[in-house]
Amino acid sequence: MPKKLISIVSPVLNEEKSLPLFTQTLWLVLTDLKNKYDFEVIFVDDGSKDKSSEILEKMMARLPEVKCLEFSRNFGKEIALSAGINHAKGQAVITLDADLQHPPRLIPEFLQRWEKGAEVVIGLRQKTQKESLTKRLGSALFYRLMRLIGETEVLAGETDFRLIDRSVAEEFNRFTERGRLTRGLIDWLGFKRDTVFFEAPERRFGRPGYGLGQLVRLGLASCVSHSLFPLKLAGYLGLLITLSSGFLGFFMFLNRYLIHDPFNLAFSNIAMLAVFILFLIGIVLVCLGLMALYIANIHLEVTNRPIYVIRKKRNF
Repeated sequence: MPKKLISIVSPVLNEEKSLPLFTQTLWLVLTDLKNKYDFEVIFVDDGSKDKSSEILEKMMARLPEVKCLEFSRNFGKEIALSAGINHAKGQAVITLDADLQHPPRLIPEFLQRWEKGAEVVIGLRQKTQKESLTKRLGSALFYRLMRLIGETEVLAGETDFRLIDRSVAEEFNRFTERGRLTRGLIDWLGFKRDTVFFEAPERRFGRPGYGLGQLVRLGLASCVSHSLFPLKLAGYLGLLITLSSGFLGFFMFLNRYLIHDPFNLAFSNIAMLAVFILFLIGIVLVCLGLMALYIANIHLEVTNRPIYVIRKKRNF
């Protein structure tokens, strides 16, 4: 009986220090599994500026299982993951980061859950060692917000460390949007899911590929892509302002002309007009800002540019 092929996909951005240790750790795990599975390891070089490309070249010369996609520039981690999944041939695809915060030692457990029938196995991060307070609070806020307004169930702490079955990968490859959150798209697909909990170790080398600004942009893109609530919010705000301003206007009329201001509020005409104008202008601007997010998203989709550009494809 032929062995099943498992694809390992890992995006790389300036990981020259972590790549040797990551590969060594990964191969210790894969070696123990080679009696049951065959492997291909696809690294996606997302426009690295350091010596990551040279290190990958040496790996490919030594390890025939290693393959590499080299982007023409930096397209972002989400696109790198998508490219790796697009090119993976395995009956299951495992995605994980090359910075060792996704422990390779858990790969056998992912495969066990898959063999038992799970089509998507999600790595749920319970904790990250020495994680900054800002990132911890931001992550908690993002997952809470997505659970409140999202149209797809999102698990708190879920990561890109996951396994997807061949059937899931084929459906994922049909997606064409550019402003994508890979884990969100996989969650949207559904299929039978299982989870593996883990504690992420502290990042040992370099800095995270995503800075605060990039994380904020990713969060906004995720809200726009996976929820219509922000667009509906403009309508909700408009209705709320219409009702509240109508009630307030009626109260001012009643106070001034029918009960003759018993509370000595003394609303002047100019003051009332100024407050109403400023308040309503602010709401209009908020609504326009929300709609602008969707218009920008539509613009990105209708331009229909390629999602990524590959400079070199090696060992495929």
